[in-house]
Amino acid sequence: MVLAAHDLPDDIETLKAMLVAARAETVVLGAEAERLRAAKADADTRIERLHALLKALQRNQFGRRSEGLDADQLDFVFEEIETGIEAIQARFDAATATKPPPARQRKALPAHLERVETELVPDLGPCACGACQWDRIGEDVSERLDVVPARFRVLLTRRPRFACSACHDAVRQAPAPARLIEAGLPTERLLAQVAVAKYADAQPLYRQERIFARDGVALSRQVLASWMGHVGFHLEPLADRVLQIIRAGPRVFADETTLPTLAPGLGRTKTGWLWTYVRDDRPFGGTDPPMVAYRFEDSRAADCAYRHLAGFSGLLQVDGYTAYKRLADPARPGGPVTLAACWAHLRRKFYELHLSGVSETATWSVERMAALWAIEAQARGHGPDERRQARLQCSAPVVAELFARWQTDLGRIPGKSKLAEAIRHALVRRDAFEHFLQDGRIELDSNTVERAIRPQTLIRKNVLFAGSDGGGTTWATIATLLATARLNDVDPQAWLALTLERIANGWPQSRLDQLLPWHHRKNETATG
Repeated sequence: MVLAAHDLPDDIETLKAMLVAARAETVVLGAEAERLRAAKADADTRIERLHALLKALQRNQFGRRSEGLDADQLDFVFEEIETGIEAIQARFDAATATKPPPARQRKALPAHLERVETELVPDLGPCACGACQWDRIGEDVSERLDVVPARFRVLLTRRPRFACSACHDAVRQAPAPARLIEAGLPTERLLAQVAVAKYADAQPLYRQERIFARDGVALSRQVLASWMGHVGFHLEPLADRVLQIIRAGPRVFADETTLPTLAPGLGRTKTGWLWTYVRDDRPFGGTDPPMVAYRFEDSRAADCAYRHLAGFSGLLQVDGYTAYKRLADPARPGGPVTLAACWAHLRRKFYELHLSGVSETATWSVERMAALWAIEAQARGHGPDERRQARLQCSAPVVAELFARWQTDLGRIPGKSKLAEAIRHALVRRDAFEHFLQDGRIELDSNTVERAIRPQTLIRKNVLFAGSDGGGTTWATIATLLATARLNDVDPQAWLALTLERIANGWPQSRLDQLLPWHHRKNETATG
């Protein structure tokens, strides 16, 4: 506050005291200003560093030489960086007492969500005119997203019995409602929640046990595991049907990953395998629903794929694992499959050499292969004939150039080098690598099946291992159906709850296909 001369006191001591106080206040304000400048400088530096890291990771993910972190790992890093940036900004806003910028324009919240309205009416008492007549002239409306935490409840069913008082012989009582687990505690909705949490959302049973305990509900992991065994048993026919439909398609992607399994009596794990088969015709304009089937085995032998794909003789797109070659044997019952190779696996071999900076051929190969994916991006979603024509016109010259240089360079480099190994991998499988040029149904890579495997590897990391061979089979069965539901943009928990309820009520085997996830309608829910 600034005082006029006539407002100042005449007393000298008082004036001195005011001067000392003013000087002290100036020092405090100066120190505060310096602190804010330092806070701003620190915040700017940290934000700049985080943005630089974010851009580097985005280049890693979206750049043409993207062979770095897994996509899920990148997403996690992005989340943490954005969180760090917002935390710095919030701290700076609080330190400077500045008003945060207005929120960015966002999409409207989904219409199906429950709306809980609150109207805040101001005090409509007398105003300055003294003859007030308040008229409503408008309103401001804002929406915030809220959540009601999941809660347990008990469904109590009473079934009164009635006896005929005239004859004393007739007794009537309504039948007990059907249950998936006879005399069991859980409803089908609870079974679905536990299954989705474990086999789709990577929430192992021991963690769910702790979550339930917070609500005072004691459900041991042994009990939860026994429930999942029942669920897996009842879903087996559906999972088998999914694999049967996959085998009936024109093209199948296949891959396998480890699934550690507890070895009975040894107290340690052994190596099990989760074989994965995917059918997805959407890239070449197909209208059939996408689906994935998992099969648990204690082996990675060719016999496993031979059994799983019995009767299939179409296009099989795989990485370079030799076990699949047996399926291409002309003497195979039902006819051989046609193998198509994965260019992404081949590119990875050259990319690793490119990173080390020791091979000009590797760097050149990675750069030339980038053109193939650019062509595929333009052809995606078109019919097989259009894709074939685009590939013959644009991709074939690139492929011919690659193989020509690899053939020439192979004679100039040490035979035991990593580059020679990568080139031989390509030359030995040249027909499989070039097959996509002649058939528009084939993809350039097998990333489709790798995307189907990735969620299972995350679950495996959290769960550590399957409890037994039976646990591995249950895992494969339930994961098959939940992953297929997600591929078809179906809420897995809503579908599973309704399906378990229908099975409990004796759904006929002749209508089994109607239970498959892609037939689920969004307005269908389990009762209860």
